[in-house]
Amino acid sequence: MDRSVHSTDGMGHGSLVVWNGALNKENNNSNENISTSNDNVGPVIRILEIEAKIDKEPTQIDESSSAVLKYRTPNFRASATVEISPFSDNEAWKVGWIQACTDMTFHNTYGKEGYTSWEFPELTSGKQTMISDCDGRHYPWYGSRNETVIFKGPCDRYQTATVYMNDNFHPHVTWRNPANRHQLEPNLTHIIRDQSFYVWLVAWNMVTMKSFVMQTISWCMQLEIAIDPRRPLGERATLISNPVPRQPIILDYNVPIPRCALTPPCANSAQMLVWHPRRGKPVCVIPPVWKSQSRSPKRDSKL
Repeated sequence: MDRSVHSTDGMGHGSLVVWNGALNKENNNSNENISTSNDNVGPVIRILEIEAKIDKEPTQIDESSSAVLKYRTPNFRASATVEISPFSDNEAWKVGWIQACTDMTFHNTYGKEGYTSWEFPELTSGKQTMISDCDGRHYPWYGSRNETVIFKGPCDRYQTATVYMNDNFHPHVTWRNPANRHQLEPNLTHIIRDQSFYVWLVAWNMVTMKSFVMQTISWCMQLEIAIDPRRPLGERATLISNPVPRQPIILDYNVPIPRCALTPPCANSAQMLVWHPRRGKPVCVIPPVWKSQSRSPKRDSKL
């Protein structure tokens, strides 16, 4: 494998990364990491341009609802322009983005009563190191529109395309403790969220089922909001974390993708809301959707 990288700054790379040879996955441990193999010769795939950034704007807070507080974080955005050399084989190569969550702290505190927490049982139990953050339908890809592209052969010319992805958080947090049906007055006092991700640009031969990580990006979103529930609606919440988001990092090495980041469950169906009272045991308020699907056939990743 021949690889050369020329970076311009910490946010984007004016880079050239070339892979010669076949792309393959090796089952060399329980995580079944994706890695390279040089047993065959295939087309040359290179990254012409890659960029990752988070919009330089603060999280927006919306108090228009008397039932919930809403907030919208700035968008994480990634784009990559890739080129594939001519190839005569009747093959198809899919290039696109895969994302997985590695850590999440999402606590909503209700005065002295306790706090709710959105959690992934697979991560909190230590059963998995990551959880897929795909759209839930096109495992393991983050999406199926601008997030992926397919190059079809045979083709006697160079083919070029750009793939995009973006992500942000726009939750609704109840003003009143959801675990207490008798709570009449607003008592939400604090929100903290700290979530980390890996994003991979992956090339996949759809005929041979061989794949390779072309680039790895690391990013996180951290925010903290203080709330005074005694104040009038529209004047309660204040963003106290840094309004300037931390920018993503395009890594100069590739992180292997564990099998758990390529297969169900995805983050949206795995998350559960847990009430942690100041005294007593935690109580599940909203169970994960994934458990209700556990009896259905498992949709495994094609990678």
